[in-house]
Amino acid sequence: FILPLLGEYIDSGYRSPRDRFIYSLRSNGRYQLIVLGCGIGGLVYVFLQNGFEGTSVKALVMALAYCWGLIFAIYLMGHGLVAVPRRLYRNANISNRLRRIQSQAPIVDGKLKDSITKLEDLETQLTQLRQRKNGISRDHQEWIEELSDASSLPESRLLSTSLHPSNTTLPAVITDRYLAELARKLNRARHKRLRFIDTWDRLVQDAADTQAILDACASKQLDFGNPSPYSSSFIERVSILTPHTRYLLHYHVLPTLRIILAAILALASLAIIWSELVKYIAPKLSIIRFTIVSHSNTADGKVHFAGQIMASLWMCYMCTAALASFSDIKVWGNRALVKRNTYGESATWYAGQVAKLTVPLAYNFLTFLPPETHRETTFYKFLGQLINLTPLGKGFDFFFPIFILFPVCATLFNLYGRVKGVFRFDLVEDDSEDQNGAGGNATWREGRTLIDRELNSPSRLRVNDRDTNPPSQTPYRDNIPSSTHQHAAPSTQRPPTRLEAATAAAESEDENFFQGFAHRVRNTFDTMERPEWLSD
Repeated sequence: FILPLLGEYIDSGYRSPRDRFIYSLRSNGRYQLIVLGCGIGGLVYVFLQNGFEGTSVKALVMALAYCWGLIFAIYLMGHGLVAVPRRLYRNANISNRLRRIQSQAPIVDGKLKDSITKLEDLETQLTQLRQRKNGISRDHQEWIEELSDASSLPESRLLSTSLHPSNTTLPAVITDRYLAELARKLNRARHKRLRFIDTWDRLVQDAADTQAILDACASKQLDFGNPSPYSSSFIERVSILTPHTRYLLHYHVLPTLRIILAAILALASLAIIWSELVKYIAPKLSIIRFTIVSHSNTADGKVHFAGQIMASLWMCYMCTAALASFSDIKVWGNRALVKRNTYGESATWYAGQVAKLTVPLAYNFLTFLPPETHRETTFYKFLGQLINLTPLGKGFDFFFPIFILFPVCATLFNLYGRVKGVFRFDLVEDDSEDQNGAGGNATWREGRTLIDRELNSPSRLRVNDRDTNPPSQTPYRDNIPSSTHQHAAPSTQRPPTRLEAATAAAESEDENFFQGFAHRVRNTFDTMERPEWLSD
């Protein structure tokens, strides 16, 4: 309940905390009323089944929450049980991995351009508001100036807007609701731009690294170059491998490990699916139950330390498969996790989804164990008894996990691609390898051109520090050069990406604690009105 309120509070766009909180309550109130309306029918059923008792209401609330979370958990986990091993297996082939990266480049580049265009349109609208003199109160003018300062609009934008006015129509009277909507759109557009900048930079860097691995086949020497000075990872800054051992690692060892891990996870996925299908029909055939519960004559169905470790591994893989599907499913709107630039509303939403999915997955995993084992757990006494209070809840927990076959078959046989071809609606990120047609060849060739253009652009090339010697004449230093040899050593640093530059610029413009506190105190005193009794 707190995370949705916090998310809407961040995304409200209003200026004062009071207006933000009211907007958050109103937005979440609509959702809660819809849920309450849907739950009235279930409440009548529970009262007819068990009578009018407080336990019945509690059971209804917890059972509905469990069923709602189990629907998403089974669907996401079923998709991830196929997508995670398949992605590992496909990435083991270096040349095919480079081809898929190049095929994604035109899509990401188009989304990046669209996000930049959308942000520029909103900033143009904000610039027109700054130039407007009529129909705007003093408070609204200050609000518009704050939005302009947050957007860092240059003065050249003001001049170009006055010379070339856009087709955007402004309302006759500026209201709080209009400015809040504009601020909300600006925040979303700004973070959407950062999101696709991050995606594009990672895609270009992955393509460059993958191409370097393929180019190293002739010389058996692989050198990615020194990492960017803006990198925050200590592992990326320090390397203990020589060029030859790095080549062996990336060309031979890691692909083999990916294939082995993909085979292990594929077998684990089959075991989970099989256990979901037979846990009520033939529970003794459950593979997960066999690997967790002790089979000695004196154990009496107890779970020992080795079984607890196996249970944690199974549970970890189930949660990983469910959470890994968030990046593939396209029903979450503009929400995404961006390194050091995640939008606050997206962060609260992802935290809420993790909390929502953990309980259904945990209890669903608990039903793999024998009844005499899982009924003695605190989790069953807290949640399981309430779910099994009515035949509807018990039947849902019995039959619904069988529907895990639907997302598994849809991902395994690419039913999403067939739906996209018929209805022109894409549900997931297409990870298929059907690139044999003319359109597929044109896509990856266009992507290769875009990536080469980005790698050779002036923003990525450091002309002043570029090494003029050929690679064969460059002495290799695996460690970081000291300050005394820094100017003599050739520079092979990776150039800073656009996201790192945008992040550094945003951090340099942020207020510190004391500046923010002083700013809020000044706004408090500026907006205070003189009491009437003091005027008298």
